Amino acid sequence: MNKKVISILLFVLIVVLGYTQKDIWVEWMKQGGMLAVIVSISLVAIDVFFPIIPFPILAGMIGGFFGVWQGTSITLTGAMLGTMILFFLVRYGFRDWAESYVNKHPKVNEYKQSFEKNSFVAIFLSRAIPVVPSLAVNAVCGLSNVRWSTFFLASLLGKIPNNLLVNFAGANFEKSKWFSFGIYGAYMLIIFIITYIMTYRKLSRAQVQGADE
Repeated sequence: MNKKVISILLFVLIVVLGYTQKDIWVEWMKQGGMLAVIVSISLVAIDVFFPIIPFPILAGMIGGFFGVWQGTSITLTGAMLGTMILFFLVRYGFRDWAESYVNKHPKVNEYKQSFEKNSFVAIFLSRAIPVVPSLAVNAVCGLSNVRWSTFFLASLLGKIPNNLLVNFAGANFEKSKWFSFGIYGAYMLIIFIITYIMTYRKLSRAQVQGADE
């Protein structure tokens, strides 16, 4: 059985489990214990492929169930598990699909050189400041010459701030809903401002280059 067949079977299994067992898994999470931890990690890993539950909501729920620190370790473990599975699927199983995806999105293709030239910093920043969609980062890195160990470490460190913040907001949701909303709202505002500045600078450079030509 070749790598592509194994990749397709794994992909289908993840989709089926995610969509058919979502409600049952959420109930198991509420019960606590080791089963709840395993289920929570699995749900976050599946969420990397398909956001059956938006990550901020899922991570916030986990933070509410387990507290800030345990919740963060759970969501971070699940996120990295899903991220690395997707990375290896792209590199060894769905390379044709990933190349097609990147070619259809010229802006995504622009990041490939950045990831290859200064891979650790580029991946770290793309995780810490999620301007580039996570799927695009995984696809580009899977296609590139980035070492898996570099991808893993940079992704892990870059994902910590967001995971910690969302779990903190979830853990404090029962005490003060507005405080929790405010924390995540402020974070999203910062991301929006950074995205706007980066886009504005890029457009300005393009206009200058166009004028010179």
